[in-house]
Amino acid sequence: MTTADWSPGKESGKPKPAGAGRTTLAAVARMAGVSIATVSKVVNGRSDVAPRTRSRVQELLRQHDYVAPVVRRAEAAAGPTIEVQFAGDLKPYVAEALGGVVDAAAELGVSVVVSQPDRGPRWARDLVAMGRRALIAVTSVYTPAYLDALTHAGLPLVVLDPLHLPHTDVTSVGSTNFAGGFAATQHLLLLGHSRIAYLGGPATAAVNQARVHGFLAAMEAEKAPVPNAYVRPGEFDYETGVLGAAVLLDLTEPPTAVFAGNDEIALGVIETARTRGLCVPGDLSVVGFDDTLLARMASPPLTTVRQPLREMGGVALRTALRIANGEKLESHHVELATELVVRTSTAPV
Repeated sequence: MTTADWSPGKESGKPKPAGAGRTTLAAVARMAGVSIATVSKVVNGRSDVAPRTRSRVQELLRQHDYVAPVVRRAEAAAGPTIEVQFAGDLKPYVAEALGGVVDAAAELGVSVVVSQPDRGPRWARDLVAMGRRALIAVTSVYTPAYLDALTHAGLPLVVLDPLHLPHTDVTSVGSTNFAGGFAATQHLLLLGHSRIAYLGGPATAAVNQARVHGFLAAMEAEKAPVPNAYVRPGEFDYETGVLGAAVLLDLTEPPTAVFAGNDEIALGVIETARTRGLCVPGDLSVVGFDDTLLARMASPPLTTVRQPLREMGGVALRTALRIANGEKLESHHVELATELVVRTSTAPV
């Protein structure tokens, strides 16, 4: 990069738009009204710069996300670095998705940094300053302020398995939740169950709505009634399964099968059935969603809808790199196919 990259629009002192070229020392010096040597001293931490001048130069460096050449050379030598953020506990579901990101990164020579979200005033620009080329957010709930921060920093975002339908400008990778919900319910119907309940995540979460709609569509296709009490939202956690199953089993006409919105909820259902002396699948069939390690370790092993979480992580990593390299995407949202995996937690009614 040379001083020829300078353009009049950069003299305004405003942050660069996403995708603009990197700011040079000469550009910062021109904006600050000082010499290139003075800016260089500030960048290198020299003490022989007046405090007011240092403060003005540092602010311009921050506004324009200046990255020193040594950092750029280090990135070129080591390969690009992608930030991956997830909120909350590192559950098996998140671990599977992260494993897919890491596998793809190793294959492509990309470095990955995993972190919890930081919402400080300059968090997005700090990531750019540290050499991050893109951000992958796992099931994040993002706000307009979150997206604005990324846009102003010029940092591409890919959301992996978003809880909510993303903004049209947000790139995301998910799975066929409706088809998965339909397949799970159809499996139970084919086993002769007609009293089937759904225990899921937040009612407003798009992924939960898609699974519910798949469940209802399969029930409607077989003209199987669905009492209001048979559809219960909650959280995607074990407690929702434990408490929700207790409510369902206390009904005058309890279900003979439960389709759970994820594997963790399904394990909670199995535990409540166990404490009541019920046998799974003899007295109650249970289906989960995700096919995490929990499903394979459950007792009995859990019939579940497999989300290709590792593959989704790999697609998210490759997509983030494509955006960072300025490539045009064919679609802003990609869905990978789900698959029903039948084990021994389901049986004929």
